[in-house]
Amino acid sequence: MPLTDTAAKQAKPKDKTYKLSDERGMFLQVTPKGQKYWRLKYRYAGKEKLMALGVYPETSLKEARELRDNARALIRQNIDPVAERQAQKAHREFEGKNSFSAIAMYWFEKEQPHWSESHAKRVKRAIEKDLIPTLGNKGIATITPPELLQTLRKIESRGAIETAHRAKQIAGKIFRYGVATGLCERDISHDISDALAKPIKSHLAAITDPKEVGKLLVAIDSYQGTPVVRAALQISPILLSRPGEIRHMEWSEINWEEQRWEIPASKMKLKQPHVVPLPQQALEILETLRPLTGHGRYVFPSARSSTRPLSDNATRTALRTLGFDNETMTPHGFRAMGRTILDEVLGYRIDWIEHQLAHAVKDTNGRAYNRTSHLPQRAEMLQHWADYLDELRANTLSNNVVIGDFKRGSTNGNN
Repeated sequence: MPLTDTAAKQAKPKDKTYKLSDERGMFLQVTPKGQKYWRLKYRYAGKEKLMALGVYPETSLKEARELRDNARALIRQNIDPVAERQAQKAHREFEGKNSFSAIAMYWFEKEQPHWSESHAKRVKRAIEKDLIPTLGNKGIATITPPELLQTLRKIESRGAIETAHRAKQIAGKIFRYGVATGLCERDISHDISDALAKPIKSHLAAITDPKEVGKLLVAIDSYQGTPVVRAALQISPILLSRPGEIRHMEWSEINWEEQRWEIPASKMKLKQPHVVPLPQQALEILETLRPLTGHGRYVFPSARSSTRPLSDNATRTALRTLGFDNETMTPHGFRAMGRTILDEVLGYRIDWIEHQLAHAVKDTNGRAYNRTSHLPQRAEMLQHWADYLDELRANTLSNNVVIGDFKRGSTNGNN
């Protein structure tokens, strides 16, 4: 006689474990402690076996019967249901260890030591925000090109074309790591190379006209925001460092005696230590900030917490406030501004400029310059550059901008 849900519910514990039979080999096992387990007795390959179907009442009578019927269907196909369940469990565990999410994080942890802090944050954000939500639980070897494309199309749909392409590049590196470690056969990102919308290439906006540079400097000096943001804006055109490097500048990195900023390799894009000479104007800006932030770690701390650096949008927003939109000037544009004018107006050697910008520069033998290469010459160049900026600022204030030959004879290395 089939078991009823009422009978299962009212079954009381006894001194010994007992069974309440249902149909087709299924029964409810009741223990002396009142625990109730669904079990299926069956024969496979001439042997009697027992299969767990769940715990009552979490698994209802109806659900247990469905599990029983599924198991019996496997037996009719000459498949042992217990062995099949174990195989499925092993497969799920394998997929979990070899999921896109797991492999992505293995790859990230391997590569992170070679990146700057800001780059690592961007990559991790792309993985966690754009890739894992749709691909994370899938085995890396099972993901198809259409599935990857669908993931990237979601990024495209919010208008982030360049972000979609960056996410594709990151996914490709993860798949190639999977290939190298034997977890998948190939990088499927190659299959969708032409399927994404093409981003419109544009250079970061920068002001390179000396007359307009003077106006920009005067505007920065008039900034009415916090002293920290104003100082960050004022020092950016002088030092020509990357915005992220300036934001993460620490007081411990300032060598006052040698008048230079010594940046450790961990903060640099190329993972090489870098030395930035500090012109007098930069030193004065730092001295002004010293009473305000010198007690903490960062020269330019966040307004919300002195233990964190200035946000990456602080100087960008300040420029917007001063009337310079993204099409006119960006924080990164100070580097392009300096490179152009140092070369075309002040006539300095390109290798000195490139080294000052912390770009990859090699000597005549193909070897990378070390962090102090041409340091005296770069110190002279940056002081000349800072003085030139002062001239542009002064000429703008006097409404008498003079644009001419500011080259200083043999000091620039060309004579």
